[in-house]
Amino acid sequence: MAKTEKLSGTKQHTVYKLSDGTRVPGVTTVLGVLDKGRALLVWANKIGLEGIQLNKYVDKLATVGTLAHYLVECELTDQIPELSSFSNEEIDKAENCLLSFYEWQKQHKIERKLNEQILVSEEYRYGGTCDFYCLLNGIETLIDFKTGSGIYQEYYWQVCAYRNLLIENGYPVKQVRILNIPRKETEEFQEKIYTKFDKGFEVFKHALAIYRLKKKVN
Repeated sequence: MAKTEKLSGTKQHTVYKLSDGTRVPGVTTVLGVLDKGRALLVWANKIGLEGIQLNKYVDKLATVGTLAHYLVECELTDQIPELSSFSNEEIDKAENCLLSFYEWQKQHKIERKLNEQILVSEEYRYGGTCDFYCLLNGIETLIDFKTGSGIYQEYYWQVCAYRNLLIENGYPVKQVRILNIPRKETEEFQEKIYTKFDKGFEVFKHALAIYRLKKKVN
């Protein structure tokens, strides 16, 4: 069984280790080698032109997004959320974000199998934390939750890597669904369903090779 070390409650601070103790990168770290800068620059410029302080704006959205993600997790795993570290405003906004998710949930039969599961690939030597693995209407499904303004191409590469982690560890995946949960009124609930993964996983494997080459150069 692969070794893991959780440094905090977020994926970004999870240390992934192979069975021999070798530390390996996580999915989001690997995909960080791919250039996503242009879209971010356009978005940041738009926010600046509206006279909004970018750092404060991003921090607020990130907090609401994190809380909304946490509330979805609690809903799906029958947990009572611990909200003492959040303000009433943040809680109200996050709960409002979930209305569209509740409507989606009502339309499906969900049998939970794994939640926030930490996995490692011994073959490809990387790790990741899968949001939610279940039988969705009887189909083995990986669900990945996003909070933001849309579903982007890089998310597809991520879920292809997570799908491989599940399969390598004995969990078949017939489909992947990305659910985008809005954080504010101008964003909308979106869902994408994927059943083909070869090309997306190829992109991830190339990113993994680039990541390792850059490490050697450094």
